[in-house]
Amino acid sequence: MIVSPAFAAKRYCILGLARSGLATLDALMASGAQCTAWDNREEARETAIANHPDVTIGDPMEIDLAGFDGLIVSPGVPLNRHPVADRARAANVPIIGDIELFALARPSLPPHRVVGITGTNGKSTTTALIHHILREAGVPTIMGGNIGLPILSQPPLSPNSIGTGVYVLELSSYQIDLTFSLDCDVAVLLNITPDHLDRYDGFTGYCASKARLFGMQSDAHVAVIATDDDQTRAIAATVSAPVEVHAADIPAADQIAWPTLQGPHNAQNVAIALGVASALGLDEAQTRRSLATYASLPHRMERTAEHRGVLYVNDSKATNPASTAPALGAFARIHWIVGGLPKGDSLDECAQHFDHVVHAYTIGEAGPVFADQLEKVMPVTRAEMMANAVRSAMDNAQAGDVVLLSPACASFDQFRDFEARGDCFRKIVDALIANDDHQQEEAAQ
Repeated sequence: MIVSPAFAAKRYCILGLARSGLATLDALMASGAQCTAWDNREEARETAIANHPDVTIGDPMEIDLAGFDGLIVSPGVPLNRHPVADRARAANVPIIGDIELFALARPSLPPHRVVGITGTNGKSTTTALIHHILREAGVPTIMGGNIGLPILSQPPLSPNSIGTGVYVLELSSYQIDLTFSLDCDVAVLLNITPDHLDRYDGFTGYCASKARLFGMQSDAHVAVIATDDDQTRAIAATVSAPVEVHAADIPAADQIAWPTLQGPHNAQNVAIALGVASALGLDEAQTRRSLATYASLPHRMERTAEHRGVLYVNDSKATNPASTAPALGAFARIHWIVGGLPKGDSLDECAQHFDHVVHAYTIGEAGPVFADQLEKVMPVTRAEMMANAVRSAMDNAQAGDVVLLSPACASFDQFRDFEARGDCFRKIVDALIANDDHQQEEAAQ
């Protein structure tokens, strides 16, 4: 794990003991800090005590917060409406997250660089892609933040003969809100569309949160920004000498050689990754070769199966229309599974690619409303449940078609999270293919 003398003899209160909270507790206690920790779940508190008998258990809504060096909260805590924020401010205690702790630990770590990546859509793919490019180049690298393992739970990087290590961090707006001193060697902004507006003072507040990543940067460090929308262009205008890239910089003909990086959204991801690789001094030819060996992340345009010439793609991570739109643009003939817990009533952001949809299959709470909209422009099956949608799509699809789960909705109406939704899609596809193969074998006997 990452430990630092910066935390020795300091007092911290930790609210939330899920994976990142427990990793934070481990790192702080190992660094000699005094910690008070709390989680509403008794089993989480018991785990903290089992791991650290010296930890103090205390609810920050009840204990005196005066004198603490920081209140460390999960990014999931809504600071705009959770009363703990007012209690901490009244006690003059900074409210921070684990990324801020990592930033404070950096002076005591071996020489390294940090790439911080934010935006509304494409963060995870771009983070994983940059991490892959670095590994292929032989550069020591760790991926963390809003992806993978908590950054404090991972071993510090040491330089090798190729160069200094690079921490590649996916940063949500919530994480940036809890961070104040992360000076990224390369800061990245992909795109901004309306999202998480319940946490901000409108869309302007959400954009301002993203912009803070660049406000923490030293002048000598690099900002790589995809200036493909008005919001990113406005932020780029406030940054000194940004490296501006565009999805249009990547010819569609080039993408053919990168099987898991199809579609206009991945063109933007690649443009960003190339800009970051250049800023880090990597060889361009080697970087481009590594694009062909990148394996897509689960639930993000993940090619899960191919059967009878039909490709099955799991894009369950597409939880809003803006993230689904480029997925629809990636293929010519699509059987589209769409729906879930809606973040709005409109699919207008997807409309430019409706001509790619052969047939839509609506599911979940949004199903009826989406079906009413889509029936005006395409055939629709009101499937309601995932199994019905996949079965109908498999029956209708012909060789050369794509069955695409890209729901444009959150998952919480029917599933625990988008991962569970994507896993369900994959299991249903695998089971139906296996059943079809079995029937074909019996028919041939």
